[in-house]
Amino acid sequence: MADSGPRAAGATKVAFIPPDSPLDKVMEKAPAAAMTEGGDFVFSAPPRGSYEEEVATYQPITEYLSKITGKRFVYKYSDNWLSYSRDMTNGVYDLVFDGPAFNGWRMDKMSHTPLVKLPEDFVFVVITRKDNAQITELKQLAGRKVCAHAPPNLGTLTMLSQFDNPARQPVIQQVKGWDNNYRAMIEGKCAGTVVPIKNFEKNDKGMAKILYRHRAMPNQAFSAGPRITPEMRSKIQQALLSQEGKSATAKLRSVYAGKDFVPARAEEYAGLGRLLKDSLYYY
Repeated sequence: MADSGPRAAGATKVAFIPPDSPLDKVMEKAPAAAMTEGGDFVFSAPPRGSYEEEVATYQPITEYLSKITGKRFVYKYSDNWLSYSRDMTNGVYDLVFDGPAFNGWRMDKMSHTPLVKLPEDFVFVVITRKDNAQITELKQLAGRKVCAHAPPNLGTLTMLSQFDNPARQPVIQQVKGWDNNYRAMIEGKCAGTVVPIKNFEKNDKGMAKILYRHRAMPNQAFSAGPRITPEMRSKIQQALLSQEGKSATAKLRSVYAGKDFVPARAEEYAGLGRLLKDSLYYY
């Protein structure tokens, strides 16, 4: 997803309560620091798959980083966005792999440093049917149904960022998958949708028009928190870019067309945390 494809559900105008989140389980008081044995470093990533799937993806990375740093890295799984966000904002994570809005927020609020990123930029467009004469500009989607992933999906956040009043936003009809969102919009199930420009170009046959194009943003990245020293940050960055690092991250990169990581620059992510301004925990 960009960040992720949330489960399908009903329409909502709220930008910050992800679907299928057990509020009674995650709204309890959060720990102030990672609950691991002394000296361990905690790595995490957004909730995208089952525990078994995520461990298979991320365990090779923690094992590799433990080997090259001489420090123990452990992977912490979250099964929903609320617990993931709660732990992030309470400083539980020392190393994180996720999208640019989260990286930008951690830079501003948690003194994190981006290390390596996937190479291609994100560019999102908000579109409607070309024959929809009622919708000629983005603001006209306020109060109308828009097919999109549930927040905090990056594409949805970019669209919502253009609506200053939370009471005057599009109504999110949650649909999983970029291509499914495009088709649902074309079929008249919603007034518009937001998709990566590549998906728009792949699917469009002259049936849609662009209402808004968000500026390019850097891709998902690993960021390191303040407990990781500058020397260790440099070691981790070089390790993730190395041939051995490519092997350790192979399963993760296969989800994103197998592209190699490249160095990330802090200035690329500066200010992107504001996309989360209406999201729970990200004050």
